[in-house]
Amino acid sequence: MGMNQTPSSERVHIGLFGRRNAGKSSVINAITNQDTAIVSEVRGTTTDPVYKSMELLPLGPVVLIDTPGLDDEGELGRLRVQKGLDVLRKTDIALLIVDGSLGMSEEDEQLEEELKKRGLPYLVVLNKTDICTGKSSTGNGTDLAGLTGVREDSASWKAAHSGSRVRVRARTGEGITELKECLARLVPEKSSVKRLVGDLLEPLDLVMLVVPIDKAAPKGRLILPQQQTIRDVLESGAISVVTRDTELKSALSRLAEPPKLVITDSQVFEQADRDTPENILLTSFSILFARYKGNLAQTVRGAGALETLQDGDRILISEGCTHHRQCNDIGTVKLPHWIQEYTGKKPEFDFTSGAGFERDLKKYHMIVHCGGCMLNEQEMQYRFGEAAAQGVPMTNYGILIAYMKGILKRSLQPFPEMARLLKKDQKENRT
Repeated sequence: MGMNQTPSSERVHIGLFGRRNAGKSSVINAITNQDTAIVSEVRGTTTDPVYKSMELLPLGPVVLIDTPGLDDEGELGRLRVQKGLDVLRKTDIALLIVDGSLGMSEEDEQLEEELKKRGLPYLVVLNKTDICTGKSSTGNGTDLAGLTGVREDSASWKAAHSGSRVRVRARTGEGITELKECLARLVPEKSSVKRLVGDLLEPLDLVMLVVPIDKAAPKGRLILPQQQTIRDVLESGAISVVTRDTELKSALSRLAEPPKLVITDSQVFEQADRDTPENILLTSFSILFARYKGNLAQTVRGAGALETLQDGDRILISEGCTHHRQCNDIGTVKLPHWIQEYTGKKPEFDFTSGAGFERDLKKYHMIVHCGGCMLNEQEMQYRFGEAAAQGVPMTNYGILIAYMKGILKRSLQPFPEMARLLKKDQKENRT
């Protein structure tokens, strides 16, 4: 990802679902005004989810996701359907595309019930209304005709009109402008105070970022957590200073005054702790992202699962991105080594990356996840929610490393509520 692009994890994810030949790909092409998706009269042309990142007015930066047909057949077809339904995990707004000449099918109704169950905002798009034969069914939802001009952008409007029906003719573009306006109205509202680090800073505060440059570092660029953190520091009117771990101690000694905060890459947490004076707050990029994604309390509690680890227990280490693994990769090499060194046990490790995430989590003693910078909040909430529902402790790289190195208490000092939670848990564990 270039530094001038909005990360996929920060874009609104719009998933398009429906039966084969309902016109999902045609609707995507009409919305984007591009030949983004392959359109064919052959049923089942889309066999895998297709992602398209773009700027879409009036919504802003979005990811449109075309999915296989809900009625795909055969063993391979069922796998395609499941892969399409997995997209719901990361969907912010769903479009249920229905062939307007046929009306709602059993598969459409089942998906609509699932959308209601998950509480996802959605619209039912009745496509092909130009060939409607009178058999079209609009279901029980409100028809959005005439509602797009209403300008009360409120939660009550979203609650009232999620699930409404809108008619379009994707091939001619009729109704697409109204559909886009309705989509914009359903965009989940992000809290204006939700920041990576900006809420901890005042204008002209100094922040030191510790970025190791080793064999695992990408050539010619900074990784996404570093980019996003620098941007948030700048938006706060604060000052960021970036240094490698090998120069951290010298860099701190050259400053006229100490920084308010040092933020380090997790894999050099121990060295950053040694080189950063106690009077300076210290945390990591992955801890900031755990807070940003809304999972910090769960990750803090999850780290304690190491204390009950036994030989042969299974640990899942999961990353949200896919990359070429180096010989000293943090997820597959360093973390397993540190865990065994800390516990003196010999657990078994499983690894997943990218969109892959285990469904059956009960077989694991604990889960260790990356910071999730490449995954949107919906996907991260799904993963942590599944772990909680199945009773499996889940933490992340930065929290676990700080825990094993004995510096978790210090790394949570920028977040007093989390420091209190850790103190409470430690007290309960002692009793």
